[in-house]
Amino acid sequence: MKNFIIGSIIVFLGFISCKNEVKIKDENAFAKAEKEEVASTAMNIQHSLAQWSLHKPFLDGTLDPLNFPAIARDLGFSGVEYVTQLYPSVQSVGPNYREDVMKLATTLSKNAKQAEVESVLLMVDNAGELADPDPEKLAAAIENHKIWMDAAKVMGAHSIRANLFGELDPEQWHKISVASLKELGAYGEELGVNILIENHGGWSSDATKLVAVMEEVNMPTVGTLPDFGNFCIKREGGARWGAPCIETYDTYKGIKQLMPYAKGVSAKSYEFDNDGNETTLDYQQLMQIVKDSGFEGYVGTEYEGSLDDPMEGVKLTKALVENSIENLK
Repeated sequence: MKNFIIGSIIVFLGFISCKNEVKIKDENAFAKAEKEEVASTAMNIQHSLAQWSLHKPFLDGTLDPLNFPAIARDLGFSGVEYVTQLYPSVQSVGPNYREDVMKLATTLSKNAKQAEVESVLLMVDNAGELADPDPEKLAAAIENHKIWMDAAKVMGAHSIRANLFGELDPEQWHKISVASLKELGAYGEELGVNILIENHGGWSSDATKLVAVMEEVNMPTVGTLPDFGNFCIKREGGARWGAPCIETYDTYKGIKQLMPYAKGVSAKSYEFDNDGNETTLDYQQLMQIVKDSGFEGYVGTEYEGSLDDPMEGVKLTKALVENSIENLK
């Protein structure tokens, strides 16, 4: 009888142990599924600051552009995107252009390391036009952009951003753009540096045309930098900037078309309402497009509004990007 009782107790304890083990396994499985669900909606991105966000204080002398890495760090960014036209020594091409560019690159690289931020990309302006119909000017522009790719290598930046201005005829623009980018893409393969084209006015803001260029170039070192703004194709009087826009490409269609080739994203903003939402752009829809594309890397905050303190605009934009990511499907 005693042995029967002891045996019954052992069986009962074994049953309880198995039941608890099943419960623990179920709880672990539920926790794992819940974690996987959260991971599926998250984005593997980091935040960089586009220098143009603070172009007004940089241009009026309130801020020193050489201190940009530290400024970005203090605003909560881990990466920086430089705008070359904000540095007086390289605003125009001169006889010592390479020397001036490389000197600047060395200084900015040192400052970024001191600030413990990553140099993400260089937005190159005033270095010649990569769709210029004049062969000599085009060749010079290509060589100047190679200099900036060398600078990016020194700084540890993964890319430079270039423009495709120049030719107005769309067929010729396509042909010249493809030739320029193939040469620069080949140079980038030697360096490990990408060349990116932003929708930045003219035919580059026609996403269908820019995608056609990307498809024909078809190189891993050539890509896009989709910008949430800048989808104006034509302005009054043929102006490049400033004049009213008379032909605009659909923003959401454009971002969706450009994202498969993206190696960066410019989260452009202009104005905000009292709830911190951008008044002209549906950020939730835009960030959903970015997420659905499978993009990973830096999303650049680029404020371009009218607030007296652009740093406030930077903070609002970064917060909007973060909130949009939290609400992704």
